Amino acid sequence: MLRQVVYRARQLRRDMSVPERLLWQRFRQRPNGIKFRRQHPIGPYIVDFCCLSHRLVVEIEGVVHDMGQQHAYDQRRFEFIKSNGFRVIRVSARRVLADAVGTANAILARVEGPLHRPVDGPPPRAGEAN
Repeated sequence: MLRQVVYRARQLRRDMSVPERLLWQRFRQRPNGIKFRRQHPIGPYIVDFCCLSHRLVVEIEGVVHDMGQQHAYDQRRFEFIKSNGFRVIRVSARRVLADAVGTANAILARVEGPLHRPVDGPPPRAGEAN
């Protein structure tokens, strides 16, 4: 099973969609020292982008996510990912195509924002910014 997931992730890295390629052009530069992985396995699922140090998953949602049973599958998938301690940001492919740099910057702002706290640290006390 693991071998199949890893093989599929490698295949998806080779066959990335246009919105994925546009975001990867920004993320691969490790902006502000933040490392993203592309097409990264989490359990039996493969996510579009993952920042392990900040426990963040970025998923690009195209029209296929609105078809048939895909919505129910996505819900199970996101529940599994969240139950493993990750936050999930879902971004429409249309938004990435319209403004890839702005979308990447908005995602990075969520990673670095004041609401973020280190995974291994305690939450901020009342009145502390972070």
